[in-house]
Amino acid sequence: MPSLNWIGKEAVVNHDKEVPFKLLKKVKTASVGENSQNLIVHGDNLEGLKALMPYYYGKIKCVYIDPPYNTGNESWVYNDKVNSPKIKQWLGKVVGKDAEDLTRHDKWLCMMYPRLKLLRDLLSEDGAIFISIDDNEHCNLKEIMDEIFGEANFVGTFVVNTTPNARDYGHIGKMHEFCIFYAKDYLQLATNLIEDKEKVFKYKDDIGGFNIHPLYNSNVAFTNKNRPNLYYPFYLNKNKPITGFGENFFEISLTPSKNSIEIFPPKSVKGDAQFVWRWGKDKALGELNKEIIGYMTGDEGYRIVQKMRTSEKLIRSVLSEKEYTSRRGTATVEEIFGSKTFVFPKPVDLIKTFLKAATLTDSIVLDSFAGSGTTGHAVLDLNKEDGGRRKFILVEMEDKVAEDITAERVKRAIKKYDYKDGFEYCELDKPLFNPEGQIEQTCDFKGLATYIYFTETQTNIDSRKIIANFIGETETTEYYLIYKGRDKNDLNKSFLSKLRKTENKKVVYADRCLIDDDLLAKHNVVFRQIPYEVKVY
Repeated sequence: MPSLNWIGKEAVVNHDKEVPFKLLKKVKTASVGENSQNLIVHGDNLEGLKALMPYYYGKIKCVYIDPPYNTGNESWVYNDKVNSPKIKQWLGKVVGKDAEDLTRHDKWLCMMYPRLKLLRDLLSEDGAIFISIDDNEHCNLKEIMDEIFGEANFVGTFVVNTTPNARDYGHIGKMHEFCIFYAKDYLQLATNLIEDKEKVFKYKDDIGGFNIHPLYNSNVAFTNKNRPNLYYPFYLNKNKPITGFGENFFEISLTPSKNSIEIFPPKSVKGDAQFVWRWGKDKALGELNKEIIGYMTGDEGYRIVQKMRTSEKLIRSVLSEKEYTSRRGTATVEEIFGSKTFVFPKPVDLIKTFLKAATLTDSIVLDSFAGSGTTGHAVLDLNKEDGGRRKFILVEMEDKVAEDITAERVKRAIKKYDYKDGFEYCELDKPLFNPEGQIEQTCDFKGLATYIYFTETQTNIDSRKIIANFIGETETTEYYLIYKGRDKNDLNKSFLSKLRKTENKKVVYADRCLIDDDLLAKHNVVFRQIPYEVKVY
C-alpha cells in the first residue's frame, strides 16, 4: 500500500508514545451535576487523549471530529487553527528546525497524525470514527487514515450539503463538505438502520404497511462457523402461495414436505463467507408465515424475507436534507447563546445521524475537536429521543472556547431542552512524572494504580475490584501497589501476608523492597520500584 510522505513525518509518526501522561483535575465550578460520567476536558487534545487512555482504552464506540480544514485563510477563525500559537509551539518542539520549512499541508499532517493514532487506540474493536473535512485536506486525510487504520477498514465517504445556495470559491460554487467513515475493524462493525422520513410501503396486510428485507445477516463477521445456531434450512412450498398483498409469496416451514424447497442463507460474493440468518429457530418458529415468509425473486430464485414495518434505511452517502446545513448549526448556537458565538458550528442533526448509525444506547462518544460542543449536545438530544444512556467525552484546547463556549453551550442546552444529565469539567493537570522523574505529589493511589494497571495489561482498571493494595489481575498475574504519596512505601514481610493465596505471579510496585530474593521467589513475587520501573505508555 502506498504511503504518504511529508516534511516532519519522521518526527511525528511515533510521537504519540512520547507525549507525557497528565493527570485530570476536576473543576467543580464549571461542572454540572454529579456522577454523570460525561466529561469535558480543557487542554491540548493530544495530551487530553493520552490522559484518557488509562480510563477509556478500547472503550469508545464512536468518534466524531471536526478538525481544522486548513484553508490557508486565517480569517477562517476556528476551523483554521494550524497556525495558532499553540500548534506552532508544538511543531517547533517536535519537528525541530525542519518546522521552519513546513508548508501548511505539512503542518496539518504533523498535527493530525499522532492524534489519529491515539483515537484509534481509544476505539473499541467494533468502533467507528467519522471525520468532517473539505477539499483542502480530504485526499491527505484519506491517505493517513489508510496508513493508521488500514485501507480495509475504510467504510465510505459522506457528501454533506452544507450550503444549498453555494459559496463562491472562484470558478465553482461549493455546496458540500465531506465526512469520511472508518471502522476500527471492518469485520466487527455493525451499523444500525436510521429513520426514513420519506418511506413508502410497497405492501399491506391486516396489520399495516410493510416492505420486505432478506432474513440473512450480510455482515461477514457472522458465519456458520461462529454462529452455528443461526445456520439452518427453511422449507418453501411452491404449491402454497400466500395471497392478499402481492404475488410471488409462499408459505415456509422448518420441516420438509413433499413439494418443499430447501433454502439456506447464501454465501458472500466477497471471500466466500457463509452467511447466517438474523433469527434463531425459536424466534423464526413463532413468526412463520406471519412476519417471515418465502419470496420468489425475478430470476425465479427463492429467498426467506422479513416484513419490515418500520420506516428505516441504511445511512445514505449523500446527506442533502436541510437539517444538515451549516445554517441550521448556526441557528442552534444563536438560539442557545442569543448571538452568533461560534463560526461554522456543525448541526446537531448531522452528528445525531452518525450516532444513530454507529452507536448503541449505552455507547461512549468522543470528540477531541469539541469546538462549540455540538457532539455533546447531540448525545444528550439522542438520549432524550430514544431513552439511551450514551455518554460523551469532549476535548477542547482553546482557552477562550473550552469553558466559555463548549461547556457553556452544553450547560445551557441541558437547561433549555430539559436534558436529564450533566458533565464533569476537567483541566489537564501536571504530568504524572515531574521533571526529576518522580511521581507528581498531587497523584493519589487511585490515579497511579489506574495508570500502572493500564501499562501492564493494556486494559482499563475496574475500580470495583480494588481491595486495599490489590489493583487487578489477568489470568496468570496479580498486580499490587503500595503507595501513600511521599510516605514510606515499602514492600516488607508484613505485606506478604496480605497477598492473595493463589499460584499466580504477583507483581508488587513500591518504593523499596525489604525482602531478600529467595523469599520473594518463594511467594512468587516480582518487585518493581516506583518510579523507575513504572512503564511509560
